[in-house]
Amino acid sequence: MARFKYRMQSILDVKTKLETQAKQEFSAAKAALDEELDKMEQLKARKAGYEARAEELLHGTLHLQEIQDNKAAILKMDEYIQAQKVQIKRAEKKLEAARIKLTELMQERKMHEKLKEKAFEEFLEEEKKQEGKEVDELTSYTYGQRIQEKAKQESNRGKEEVNG
Repeated sequence: MARFKYRMQSILDVKTKLETQAKQEFSAAKAALDEELDKMEQLKARKAGYEARAEELLHGTLHLQEIQDNKAAILKMDEYIQAQKVQIKRAEKKLEAARIKLTELMQERKMHEKLKEKAFEEFLEEEKKQEGKEVDELTSYTYGQRIQEKAKQESNRGKEEVNG
């Protein structure tokens, strides 16, 4: 039996490598988004800490400078949180772009795998046809040999009868 060789195997290999790279890019984008979300949680926790401190400062002895510093810190945290929201949006867009790219590459790879499967099925069909043809030829040859042997035997009997 002949060996199956897919003529577009190199393309399938390239598609597989591109898909692997896209998976890595997607993973990196997901990690970046997770990191930005963690930063946001840390900023919110810091702001909550400042707000709790503001409540403490308003009770008991009032220290005007500390209250103003605390209020400025809370406002600064609001700025950081707004900036972090922008960073999260960017990370989400990158993740979405990586997901779309990965999906497209997966579809292309699957398409080439289907083509390979179809080519293999065609190869098997051709092999069956070739095998059937060889069996037919062998059968015809064997049948022809039997006829020749019978003809020889009959001609030998005919000679023996003539001679005998």
